[in-house]
Amino acid sequence: MNQSTELTQRAAATPATRPPAQEAEPMLRPAVDVFENSDGITLVADMPGVSKDRLELRAERDSLVIEATAELEVPEGMEALYADVRATRYRRSFALSEELDTDKIEATLKDGVLTVRIPKRAELQPRRIEVSTA
Repeated sequence: MNQSTELTQRAAATPATRPPAQEAEPMLRPAVDVFENSDGITLVADMPGVSKDRLELRAERDSLVIEATAELEVPEGMEALYADVRATRYRRSFALSEELDTDKIEATLKDGVLTVRIPKRAELQPRRIEVSTA
């Protein structure tokens, strides 16, 4: 390799000649409480500023993905001097066990609280067995 080629290769590897890195949009991990009973799992996620039309909830193979965009309003004529929450995108994912029935997931959103109910498969739920007298 001659000196000219070596300098060209070195120059191509310097940070000044690399394309600028694509900045990832900051994401918030919403606080989520998970409850289990004999019927299934319930997730309760705090997602202030999220409306139903800005929420995406999907079951992908063996995971549940929650994504949303918050709409944080600043009153007219005011400007935020300080904000604890700067990102407006939420994302959280959960691994789902095979005992859960993802075809029967139910979700509600009220006052910034998302509640997701995932029932256990019927064949895996405990059942009471009647005992008769002989």
